[in-house]
Amino acid sequence: MKKVLIIGASILQLPAIRRAKELGYYVGVIDYNPTAIGIKEADEYFNVSTVDEVGIVQTAKKFNPNGIVTLATDLPMRAIAKACEECNLPGISLDTAIKSTDKGEMIKAFASENVAHPWFFLVSDQSELNDIIQFIEYPCVIKPTDNSGSRGVFFCENPEDVLYGYKYALQESHCGQVIVEEYLVGPEFSLEVFVLDGIPHILQITDKLTTGEPHFVEMGHSQPTSLKKNEQSKLMDLATRAIKAVGITNGPAHVEVILTSDGPKMVELGARMGGDNITSHLVPLSTGIDMVGCCIKLACGESVTINAKCNNGAAIRYIQTESGIINNITGLKEAKEIQGIIDVEIIHDVGETISSIDDSTDRVGYVIARAENAKNAIDICNQALECIKVEVTDIE
Repeated sequence: MKKVLIIGASILQLPAIRRAKELGYYVGVIDYNPTAIGIKEADEYFNVSTVDEVGIVQTAKKFNPNGIVTLATDLPMRAIAKACEECNLPGISLDTAIKSTDKGEMIKAFASENVAHPWFFLVSDQSELNDIIQFIEYPCVIKPTDNSGSRGVFFCENPEDVLYGYKYALQESHCGQVIVEEYLVGPEFSLEVFVLDGIPHILQITDKLTTGEPHFVEMGHSQPTSLKKNEQSKLMDLATRAIKAVGITNGPAHVEVILTSDGPKMVELGARMGGDNITSHLVPLSTGIDMVGCCIKLACGESVTINAKCNNGAAIRYIQTESGIINNITGLKEAKEIQGIIDVEIIHDVGETISSIDDSTDRVGYVIARAENAKNAIDICNQALECIKVEVTDIE
């Protein structure tokens, strides 16, 4: 029996764990949390942090898998690259892992290959910030170079905002570096891509809904895009060149782009599947392509096919609520019974304390729908959201 090692056992990795089991793999999972939800569904568990590069390499050598995968998260990518190299397994190179997880190295790769991107400054300490602050144009955005999920992202309108934003972003930076960059104005999109033998195949373009400034947390996604064909082509060209700039030759890519008045510009990309259930749920619902299965098979050295089997609409919308302590959630049963609703999930349940939505971990839950087109799928999601009531009490 072939074996696959999945880095992480949280709810984000459940689609990979379950699909690997369905495909007949013996599944090992790595997670620092011994109560992580995916452990009970795997065959073997290793109590190792998903960012412990030495531990992951050692575990991979012990487990001896045919492939190593993770979904929707950047932090383990360097460890996976090292483990794949030492275990002679298919996977991205360490150079590509760095360029696709370090926003500083990423944007420098874009610049070197003439891939449209925002202006930027990399800042490693307060003195460097003081040196460049007079050259910054406003508004701008500041964020850590090595985190995701909108963690540490801050919108700045003046020098005072930058000084605060630097400290805010620094709290979420693992390496102590932040990036100050141009605030791109325009609608945001992501492109869900699978690269085979150096050729990027764009499976779907996703329309995004965010909270906007100051943190730009994503609150919804829908497929297929509502963009006109000529605009789609511009996004696809940019994404293809960005993927090649960081060196992804095989495997998934999630590319985020903003369509400005000057044309599309890169936000960032990951050498992995998109999070927020985009590629684990929306892509298969809208295209029929089993992207999770393809990732697992490719990681294990098997051949894959990525032909679309349908053309549906799919959408996800996140539940919004006030901050406080959750004391009741109602309407879930009614929401699940709406025709077209595929999934309703609560992430923060009764008794938990929730804050304002500063990053993706603050979202209470979500609904997913499928319909004949994206607009109808969004409408169905909104119907479900109207059913769900989250009662909170103020924190004393």
